[in-house]
Amino acid sequence: MSERDLSSLLSKLHSSRDYANTLSLLSTAKLTLLKLQALTPLPTTPPSLLLLAREIYEFGALASIRAKDAPAFARYVELLRGFYECSSERYPSSSSNSNNTSMLRNSNAKTSEGEQSKITGLYLLLLLTQGNYAGFHTELEGLEMREGKERKVEDDRYLGYPIRLERWLMEGSYDLVWKAMKSREVPCEEYGVFSEILTTQIRSEIASCSETAYPSLPISSTKNLLFLDSEGAVVTFAQNRGWVVKDGRIYFPGQSLKSVGEEGEMDGEGRKTAIENTLGYARELEMIV
Repeated sequence: MSERDLSSLLSKLHSSRDYANTLSLLSTAKLTLLKLQALTPLPTTPPSLLLLAREIYEFGALASIRAKDAPAFARYVELLRGFYECSSERYPSSSSNSNNTSMLRNSNAKTSEGEQSKITGLYLLLLLTQGNYAGFHTELEGLEMREGKERKVEDDRYLGYPIRLERWLMEGSYDLVWKAMKSREVPCEEYGVFSEILTTQIRSEIASCSETAYPSLPISSTKNLLFLDSEGAVVTFAQNRGWVVKDGRIYFPGQSLKSVGEEGEMDGEGRKTAIENTLGYARELEMIV
């Protein structure tokens, strides 16, 4: 096996449209890297081979996200850490790439960084959807230390998106999260994979706020508040939460027994503000009937 074989596998990966076939090609590529002693970066790994290995792992990470295979994506992130920690001098320069165009077909001005920002941003988003806020902040602190004062992490297109979402979720600014997920703020198609997961998470958060902030709400308002498609979906959601549906309203059992601030960081007034902001956004979209 040679670098040329590895380059051929990378070309086949970019042409693959079937995830099962992609998995098979990735397995072959990793075996080839193992034989070439390039499964992880070593001081003796040639620059061209270092770049090929990173590109293969990056492809695997993005393919895993598109297939909604979170565990596989997380494994690729761990494999890529060593490659991202290598200095830019370890990778081939643009001039050397021109001599190996067929071998490094996707290497260009992004040679030194590759897809690092995109994949790291996706990993932050994964941690966010898992509710792993400790892991999220640990990863973010590591990024800030590596970037230093010269570059603000949040200014990056891919990194800034999950950072803003996390801040808004912590503030209870669900209306801003909805706006971001429904707008052009989503950096790329891979980030959209997490929208459904975040939607479910936010619904749960809003439901918890509603239970604490109000004794009841109209079904029509609840539909828009939770961004559900129909009042029938509201009834199903309410039944799953143990809410009572009666005379066109949703009643929250046990609401009067909950003390202010009992269920989390936001107090009762904060929860009401979060609900009102989200309802306000729904009205802006003319969703209330």
